[in-house]
Amino acid sequence: MSKFGELIDVKVPVLLDFYTEWNDQSVNMHPVLRDVAAAMGDKAKVIKIDVEKNRELSEALRVKGLPTLMIYKNGEMVWRQSGEQDANTLIGLLQEYI
Repeated sequence: MSKFGELIDVKVPVLLDFYTEWNDQSVNMHPVLRDVAAAMGDKAKVIKIDVEKNRELSEALRVKGLPTLMIYKNGEMVWRQSGEQDANTLIGLLQEYI
């Protein structure tokens, strides 16, 4: 869990994507997240977290629906949503926290 703290306690906004490879909506988000990461460059981080490999973290954050997307800024969660989102929406949200 301490590694998670290091991931989110940074100056730029961090978009987390909790996913699994067997969930179609999660898989559909992969290219969207690539686009978001490319558009944001070093102004934000995009991190994908496989719930199968990170059960403890997923349970601690009460991740139920997949994909679950969260934005952290300076170690604090500032936005959370379950389900698919489009790249423009996510880019707009991240830009609010730069």
